[in-house]
Amino acid sequence: MSERIVIVGFGPVAARLVEELLPAVRTGRVELTVLGAERAPAYNRVLLGEVAVGRVDATSLTSVDVDGLRAAGVQVELGAEVVAVDRPRRCVVTADGRDHRYDRLVLATGARAFVPPLSGLEHGLPPGVTALRDLEDAARVQRAVAGGDAVVVLGGGVLGVEAALAAREEGATVTLVHTGAWPLSGVLDHGGGCLLAAEMRAAGIDVVAGSATAVRVDATGRFAGLELADGGLVPGELLVVSCGVRARSALAEAAGLAVGRGVRVDHQLRAEDRVYAVGDCAEIRCPVPDCRTCAEGAGPAGLVGPGWRQAEWLAAHLLGNETGPLAPEPPAPILLKARGLDLVVAGAVDADPFDAMEGPWQVAQWADPAHRSYVKIVTYDGVLTGLVCVGLPRTAAELVLLLERGGELPADRASLLNLEVADAPPAAAPGPADTLCRCSGATVGAVESAIDDGCASVADVSSATRAGTGCGSCTERICALLEARQPALVG
Repeated sequence: MSERIVIVGFGPVAARLVEELLPAVRTGRVELTVLGAERAPAYNRVLLGEVAVGRVDATSLTSVDVDGLRAAGVQVELGAEVVAVDRPRRCVVTADGRDHRYDRLVLATGARAFVPPLSGLEHGLPPGVTALRDLEDAARVQRAVAGGDAVVVLGGGVLGVEAALAAREEGATVTLVHTGAWPLSGVLDHGGGCLLAAEMRAAGIDVVAGSATAVRVDATGRFAGLELADGGLVPGELLVVSCGVRARSALAEAAGLAVGRGVRVDHQLRAEDRVYAVGDCAEIRCPVPDCRTCAEGAGPAGLVGPGWRQAEWLAAHLLGNETGPLAPEPPAPILLKARGLDLVVAGAVDADPFDAMEGPWQVAQWADPAHRSYVKIVTYDGVLTGLVCVGLPRTAAELVLLLERGGELPADRASLLNLEVADAPPAAAPGPADTLCRCSGATVGAVESAIDDGCASVADVSSATRAGTGCGSCTERICALLEARQPALVG
């Protein structure tokens, strides 16, 4: 008898889970139902910012063939909002009153944009204010950018910085409003933060450090400006709220499941027997009090890669395959996606070089503010644990490679700067086993093999290996491999 699995949510993580379960659906082992609240099938939210500035067509974000899934036996329902989970009866209830019974339930409800409690936003977002979380939001931003409107971005995190830079590059007048001493203050040290702010100003962005208190609207109720705690006003025609995300866990909480920063799950992604949570709605925090693996349980990261790996693990688990416990992933290096601005940061980088002159912890730092170049390296027993690199792309690539390999740095840290010489080869070229795409986990070797087997474009490689299907930051590396291995086909 087939097992009934119901997935609530149909974003990229749910789509990956469906893909992994599809062979069992085809053989009749699993009866699979997917309930998506949006009318659109699963699409890559990570690239909404690229759609919003007109660089990527919205149709290219869709990651599933709904008709193909239905033909294979998957019951896919779009626009089907789940309003309740009835745990005793083992069913979920949709807004139209229908019950969907399950043997096992997977919550893949994702995350919602966090909207700060500003005066003027108590009853929702007025016209001219968007949180950039769906395709409609992206279309609104695209119209504003195309029209050269004055855009105000609230939030100095990665997505806010990238949105501000992209909108400015495409012709909009942009102001970035952020808390903290500099943009990305949550991850960048003083040197990297100062250079990032300087680069943004040089790009024509007005960077404002301050706390927003209220949204001002005009006589028609449309956004007109952002009021600051110091009494200042940042005028604009569109406000993009980019203040992070929060797990969509209300459904689980209403059902009586444990909720913290997300739906609390153990190392098998179980919220309870027969109920699982995966992706940005899940918080791995097992009930063992002294479990070091998940003692610092985290909420949604807003990254597609960790969710995909959870989906692959959970599919294997649901199908009875032998799997070890799943642990939270360490934060991945942040590679800012912006034209003409190379910035990478990873690990803890707050330490001062002169506070760590002796012992296993050491810090090396080099700065050339006039030429917008900066490096900070944190090591433990010679092994790289944290880095900031601005304006030095080849050095950054080498450091990220060493970080991922857990390799030791050269004794003379300054030698890394020689990599920026035009004809200098990298000190350690990526090998076949090294990760090329952090989102999908595709390795350099997998991509090379796909090219050797006939893949002649980025799209071909993505279809064969999944590389380039996440945030898109590895696309240039895929192009470089295509050019190196099949120069006649690239052109």
